[in-house]
Amino acid sequence: MDDKEVHFTNKRVDESWKENVSKEKTGRTSEAKSNRISFSAFITSIGIQALIHLGELKAPGSKEAQIDLNAVQETIDLLLMLKEKTKGNLTSDEETLLTSLIADLQFKFVHRQSPS
Repeated sequence: MDDKEVHFTNKRVDESWKENVSKEKTGRTSEAKSNRISFSAFITSIGIQALIHLGELKAPGSKEAQIDLNAVQETIDLLLMLKEKTKGNLTSDEETLLTSLIADLQFKFVHRQSPS
């Protein structure tokens, strides 16, 4: 194996993010805060997508509801991963929303898979 020496030159570190975080903490960037999506809204939007894939809601612009159980399973897996990765970092309301959403989607998924 050829031992090559690696040199890093012209490194440029963008540290402007530190200033932005500092401004957000002090409340000087109300515009930045108003443009941010909340975790609850993010989770809710994922839940709505799962309901569309379950056929419970029609996708915007479509005439009929369509079922895609693979997409639902992937969404549930995504939410379970988010729950694990955000453990200890959520408010009690966010945690309750996430836990309830996962349970509801799992129930609907199992119900949809069961032969009628």
